[in-house]
Amino acid sequence: MTSIIKVNTIQDVGGNNLLISNGSGSITTNNIGGQNTPAFHAKMNASQQLANDTLVKIAYNTEVFDTDGAYDHSTNYRFTVPSGKGGKYLIGGSIRSGNMADTKKITFDFKVNGSEVAENYAQVVSSNSGEQYTIGITKILTLSASDYVEVFVLHQNGAAVNFSSSSSIGSYFYGYKLIGA
Repeated sequence: MTSIIKVNTIQDVGGNNLLISNGSGSITTNNIGGQNTPAFHAKMNASQQLANDTLVKIAYNTEVFDTDGAYDHSTNYRFTVPSGKGGKYLIGGSIRSGNMADTKKITFDFKVNGSEVAENYAQVVSSNSGEQYTIGITKILTLSASDYVEVFVLHQNGAAVNFSSSSSIGSYFYGYKLIGA
């Protein structure tokens, strides 16, 4: 014997719709298993000149998306965890250098509330001066409401270098909350 249950909507105990059927076989799901939000993705829309041997915050000034309005793309260039949204986050970023001389160093840092939590560096080793390099980090961070994450870069090229926005694949900053972590 086969049993059939027919419903248009399934709700949780709080009255939130989890599944909705239009009666024609199409089902809309809402929040089953959770959502990876807040989430943001930002990129540079202009080159940023960095002085030699100086740690500088990177201005990822164009939002690709920002689900909770938590990324500041115009003033502080940082992601701030919204109220009630603490947890584990996957945070990633990358920067593309301007022309670098041989045997010079680039350092890429994540800072949370002004303190370094991740660092990656590259030593430029090329027989061709004037090469460009991309460096980045991906890290899982445990963040609380109002914590903020920023990206800083330092280079030791000997003179100022324009870090580039010319390649959308090279200079970006993103993050999202992990489900179930």
